[in-house]
Amino acid sequence: MQIVSLVRTNARMPLKTIAGKVKLARSTVRERLVKLEESGVILGYHARVADADRLSALLLLKLAKTPAPRTVAAITALPEVCRCYSLSGDIDLAVEIEARATSQLNATRDRIATLPDVIDVTTSLILKRDKDS
Repeated sequence: MQIVSLVRTNARMPLKTIAGKVKLARSTVRERLVKLEESGVILGYHARVADADRLSALLLLKLAKTPAPRTVAAITALPEVCRCYSLSGDIDLAVEIEARATSQLNATRDRIATLPDVIDVTTSLILKRDKDS
C-alpha cells in the first residue's frame, strides 16, 4: 500500500522515484500499478485545476425513503454534481455541486430539491478547501 500512498500524494511521481522509495525495481512497480488499476484500487489519475471563478456548495438531503436509486441516478447525472455520498443517520445524501454563477448553483439546488424522493435540503456554500485529496 506504500505505492498507493505515494501515487495519492503525487500521481505524476516518476516510476523511478516510486521504485526508489519502496525499494523495488521499476518493472515491479509498473506491474503492481497495473494490477492496482485492474483491480479497481486505483480508479484513475486526475489533474486538480484551480478555478477561482467557481462556486461550490454542499447539499445535505433528507429523502422520503432509502434506498432511492432513481433519485441518486438523477442527481449524479447532473453536470454540476461533483460528488454524491450516501450517509447513515439523519442526513441521507451529501451532494457537492459546483457552478460558475450563483444563479446556476441555485438552479441546480432547486432541480435536486424538486426530485420526488427529496423532502428537505440544507445548502452550505463551501468557502475554502482546507484539504482536498
